[in-house]
Amino acid sequence: MIIVCYFEIFPRWKYECNKIFLILRKNKKKWFRRKKITPYLERDISWMYFNRRILQEATRPHVPLLERMAFLGIYSNNLDEFFRVRMATQSRIAECTDKAAAKESEHARKLIRQIGKLNARYVEDYEKTVASVTEALRQENIYLVNDAEVTPEQLAFIQKFYREKLSGSFVPVWFSAVKLLDNETDESIYLAVKMMRQGEKPTPDYAYLEVPVSLCGRFIRLPDADGKSYLMYLEDVIRCCLPLVFEGLGYTDFEAYAFKFTRDAEMEIDNDLRTGTLQKISKGVKSRKRGEPLRVIYDGRMPKDLLKRVLKKMDLDVLDTVLRSGRYQNHKDLMRFPDCGRANLKYPAWPPILKKELDGPESLLEKIQERDRFIHVPYHNFDSFIRVLQEAAISKQVTSIKITLYRLAKESKVVKALIGAARNGKKVTVVIELLARFDEASNINWSKKMQDAGIKVIFGVEGLKVHSKITHIAMKSGPDIACISTGNFHEGNARMYTDCMLMTASRRLVKEVDAVFGFIERPYSPIKFKELLVSPNEMKNKFVALINNEIKNKKAGKPAYIKIKVNHITDPVMVEKLYEASQAGVDIDLVVRGNCSLMTGIPGVSNNIRINGIIDRYLEHSRIFIFAAGGEEKVFIGSADWMPRNLDNRVEVVTPVYDPAIKGEMKRIVEYGLNDTLQGRIVDGKGENNFRDTGEEKPFRSQEALYDYYVAENE
Repeated sequence: MIIVCYFEIFPRWKYECNKIFLILRKNKKKWFRRKKITPYLERDISWMYFNRRILQEATRPHVPLLERMAFLGIYSNNLDEFFRVRMATQSRIAECTDKAAAKESEHARKLIRQIGKLNARYVEDYEKTVASVTEALRQENIYLVNDAEVTPEQLAFIQKFYREKLSGSFVPVWFSAVKLLDNETDESIYLAVKMMRQGEKPTPDYAYLEVPVSLCGRFIRLPDADGKSYLMYLEDVIRCCLPLVFEGLGYTDFEAYAFKFTRDAEMEIDNDLRTGTLQKISKGVKSRKRGEPLRVIYDGRMPKDLLKRVLKKMDLDVLDTVLRSGRYQNHKDLMRFPDCGRANLKYPAWPPILKKELDGPESLLEKIQERDRFIHVPYHNFDSFIRVLQEAAISKQVTSIKITLYRLAKESKVVKALIGAARNGKKVTVVIELLARFDEASNINWSKKMQDAGIKVIFGVEGLKVHSKITHIAMKSGPDIACISTGNFHEGNARMYTDCMLMTASRRLVKEVDAVFGFIERPYSPIKFKELLVSPNEMKNKFVALINNEIKNKKAGKPAYIKIKVNHITDPVMVEKLYEASQAGVDIDLVVRGNCSLMTGIPGVSNNIRINGIIDRYLEHSRIFIFAAGGEEKVFIGSADWMPRNLDNRVEVVTPVYDPAIKGEMKRIVEYGLNDTLQGRIVDGKGENNFRDTGEEKPFRSQEALYDYYVAENE
């Protein structure tokens, strides 16, 4: 299906089919007024610039060596997902042959070419960085050896390892035996093998095999020797053992070269109304495995005859990407590179802080009823929220719990608390998003377990993703309680993502949080929110009104500024409004981690906009919005980025923060981010990712400063 980028259509009807899109295009002059927005950096180009910031982090000497390896893995994993999703979308648009969509198709083709050029350039930098970090590991006596470098003692260990752990865990497949590689997963790495028997005119045979990373990991640790640690890629282990893999077939010579591919990850959701939502998503997850390949990466040393067989089984077209690469692909496994007991090559530990005000034998529910509370993970311990849920699950004062779940940990304590609440007779309602990309299967499994426990499970809203992070706890005595977060209720995310959570008993906020659940259950019911900003209802309009108010105040000589920390800004309306505010003289300071379509520093357009992009040990994920409001500062936090998908096509919740102390904490987070000169890059739309010149001053690192502040505050 073709994605409509600039039209605002009611989300339940959006993207239904190409036919509707084409009808709309033919009538767009009558039905729509589209404003030309300039300058505007394409979302996918800005994403390439963002991912390059991650690669840049892997080159920095002050970053611990094993963390640099992890950043290489993150870069590779991000790129895989980008091709699965974003490039898949652009490829579908580019392949559309209908004349009515000719402009969109040509635009997509141009974008694919731009991305291809950037990617080719970045691949070279990536390979150099991998080589550099690998060499630095050798200086630390950690050696990655290949099949040509092993000693006889190491080879004996490898062959023993193969017989005990690997033998029978995979079966090679002859290229001649399959038409296409449509039953293979793009999560894996493959070896293409060329083998021959001795003779006057040896005729080669060709096969491929899946490297069983899930069985024993990507890196095999060999015995230490002479104070040195030795590791080997699993594919090199298999290369050493190819005579054993093909034992009894008489082959004497082997060559093996790695390749991997990326499929289109967009699921084919069955629109048959007779099929339940759960069944539709289950079918969609299975269909993803059969998505068409979009990108192939192969060892550049692979012989032409072998490469020809690999590519023939992919059924690629002219717009797909084929990249020569180094000996190894699928570098996402570098995120789990063995530390070989070398803690000194990793970031120093920052144990999560259990806030004193949320510790002790007193009831947390009563503490929240007394006044608003907040935590900022991973600096603060996520267990405080788990304790709130566990107390609610057993407290006789609690009658019901409602919660939205987008992503869940593998062994979710959140779900276990909810199941416990249901068993204790509480009325528990869970809104679970089955279309959380790449977590669909996990969410389906959890939803079944919750249903079996008697929990009312709601599978979101047809046509809208429920991306809000909210909890409502109904109390018998005293005010009800709500928790509103910028991130998922996910223990794993809470150890790596920076997110803020407001815990409140403010009646005006809690009442509207409860109303959001009513909207989810009855999406056509007219609900007005006075306090909360809720999409797709009126969030965008309210943000526009807040910006307009800053413009008005600036003209009136009142305090006027905008300070925002967010993941992405790509919505054309919001980009245009920020340009308008800049032109009016409003100071705009932004911390944007990822996609950013704004281009700063353009005289008369964006010279009052400054953007900092932070890459550090934690993934910056919190969304905080601050407006001067003429001196009566307004602060908001919530789940929504400024992207069309968040503002138009998802159920998102942003809440005002009223408690003065918590407002001060939110401002501190944003100010620290704006002032970060060690990990922050200038985001200006050019993709250079330069650091700010601090002169002789010591660079400022926001994450370290925040952690130190929270430690001192809690003493």
